[in-house]
Amino acid sequence: MKNMKKAAAFLLATGMVLALTACGGNKKENTVKSVDDLEGKKIGVQLGTTGDTYSTDEYENDKAGTKIERYNKGTDAVQALKQGKIDCVIIDSQPAQAFVDKNDDLQILDEEFADEEYAICVSKENTALKDEINGALKELKSEGVLDSIVSNYIGDDTKGRSPYESPKDVDYSKGTLTMATNAYFEPYEYYDGDKVIGIDADIARAICDKLGYELKIEDMEFDSIIAAVQSGKADFGAAGMTVTEDRLKNIDFTDTYATAKQVIITRK
Repeated sequence: MKNMKKAAAFLLATGMVLALTACGGNKKENTVKSVDDLEGKKIGVQLGTTGDTYSTDEYENDKAGTKIERYNKGTDAVQALKQGKIDCVIIDSQPAQAFVDKNDDLQILDEEFADEEYAICVSKENTALKDEINGALKELKSEGVLDSIVSNYIGDDTKGRSPYESPKDVDYSKGTLTMATNAYFEPYEYYDGDKVIGIDADIARAICDKLGYELKIEDMEFDSIIAAVQSGKADFGAAGMTVTEDRLKNIDFTDTYATAKQVIITRK
């Protein structure tokens, strides 16, 4: 009886090993080596982003049968890629680098998908606030504060060495400005514990310090930001948001404060 139990245990263990090996052996091969390979593939994007817009305009409903799979968060798209549900993810370069740094089975293709510029969105009716923000951005740029904020989050040589700190003598008597964002877009906005930090959060705080406002950050789905600003639920939106003709139909933008690229993440 003992020998029979040992034999059964051995067969069970062997079966588990073979099953695990089979699972590992089912890793889906990467078939996206360049932009030219995107036709006919399943492309993952974050809903409402320029990656969504650009890939939709270029590939959706094409003759090759390309499918655009939309996710509320970039992390969800990346997880789907890792699971083999999609063939690639198109997303902004800095968040893409953050995802790849945390997942050694992923890579960013050398060939870029598109260039873009980031700006802060403001209601078309709130021209006074747009002018105020533009004035603050101009001062922060000339003072080197914008570059310092970016370098605190990007670049191995400087990352973490120049955290933004509000001046001690700031007068916040003008009240509070609410910033709408989607805090799953590292390094532009993401959570550190229960606090939203990142490039956009620091720039928004620096702007509010210049203008004499407290800053309140509201986290929401990316495709809800413009509606929140239009309705007055938020005063402005900052979320690595690119100025596009379609968005300009519904919202206004400040001067640009950063340039970025759309890139392609694939499995290795």
